[in-house]
Amino acid sequence: MRARLLLSLLALLAAAALVMGASSYRSVLAETEALFDYQLRQMALALRDQGEIAPSQAHTLSDEQLDFVVQIWTADGRSIYASREHANLPARALLGLAEINVAGQRWRTFSVATPGRVIQVAQPVQIRQKLAAAAALRSVQPLLWLAPLLALLGWWLSAMTVAPLRAVATEVSQRDAQALTALPTAGLPDEVAPLVGALNALLQRLGATLDQQRAFVADAAHELRSPLTALKLQAQLLQRAPDEAGRAAAMAALTAGIERAARLVEQLLALARAEPGGPALVLQTLDLSELVRGVMADSLSFALARGSELSLQAEAAIQVQAEPAALAMLVRNLLDNALRHGKAGGHVELSVSEIAGRPTLWVDDDGPGIPAEDRERVFDRFYRRNPGGDGQSTVGSGLGLAIARNLAEQLGASINLGDSPLGGLRVSLTFA
Repeated sequence: MRARLLLSLLALLAAAALVMGASSYRSVLAETEALFDYQLRQMALALRDQGEIAPSQAHTLSDEQLDFVVQIWTADGRSIYASREHANLPARALLGLAEINVAGQRWRTFSVATPGRVIQVAQPVQIRQKLAAAAALRSVQPLLWLAPLLALLGWWLSAMTVAPLRAVATEVSQRDAQALTALPTAGLPDEVAPLVGALNALLQRLGATLDQQRAFVADAAHELRSPLTALKLQAQLLQRAPDEAGRAAAMAALTAGIERAARLVEQLLALARAEPGGPALVLQTLDLSELVRGVMADSLSFALARGSELSLQAEAAIQVQAEPAALAMLVRNLLDNALRHGKAGGHVELSVSEIAGRPTLWVDDDGPGIPAEDRERVFDRFYRRNPGGDGQSTVGSGLGLAIARNLAEQLGASINLGDSPLGGLRVSLTFA
């Protein structure tokens, strides 16, 4: 960037110097030519009003160092004076300013007529051009001296211009992966401030993501410690079982513990995939009713194991824009949450409809429900509510609704909790 800026400045300075130099050169040439013509005219007019040329004046006009040649004729064309003999001058004068070529040499002349004489003053064009060119070059010389100074000034200005960017780059390069504090913004020019502001916003988002990941890892480690400890104890009980009945009971407990641990790991992985910042979902048009039927079919065995009854009330062809796997995971978590926290042998009802042009899914259960003051907290990860108030933990990992909300946000949908007509909890999923 600095090199491009410096090259651009130098090119601009060079172009400006060339234009100014050429303009000054042509202007000085023209002015010098006009000045020489003025001198010819004034010399001729001065001799016009003089009678006889005195010997002292004639000697002065005949000086070889004088570029001008003066000739005087009588009215009938007889030469009566010449400042010095010159074979290359014409024998007749052309009145006014003229340029003549005599024997290959060009002359600039000015002639004036009086009642008794004709006066001509001539000067070689070559001498005039040499003097004019020298004057023009002297006028351009300051630009030649000034050009290196302007180049140095351009180099310094380019360095000063990119200095804030260099400072930001140095600040960023000196940081390690854990240093996510905001970059300093004091004294930044208006052109650099938006870039630094965007970097600070990115650092803030990265910090929030890292904090979220650290919290997730800490919570996951805490949640996995208990089921793994329980599995270890259950394995020890299995080893110490005194008879076949004890071993069968210990094996059943161990199997149930493994299932709980497997579900916890599955939900942790699902939560990690549902966290914001992952790959963007590829949305497509789906039939919400058909997808809900498929999820219900997959969950039927679990519902039968709990003795629960599933039902679906769905309108035909309710279309939504969603990613199939993400939407299926979302509906599965809502249904699983209703089956686990509803009554054993109870009823879970799913309804699909369109309200005010917005596709909506309701999941109703006949369980204990959730009080209004706890309905926001249940979306927090690993939050478990004890509906009985007896100090015992409820069954579950506290991840189902957290996963559901993350997936809903990625799909552009919203989740709300309310009271179900069945007496338990109603979860409504509304698409935009």
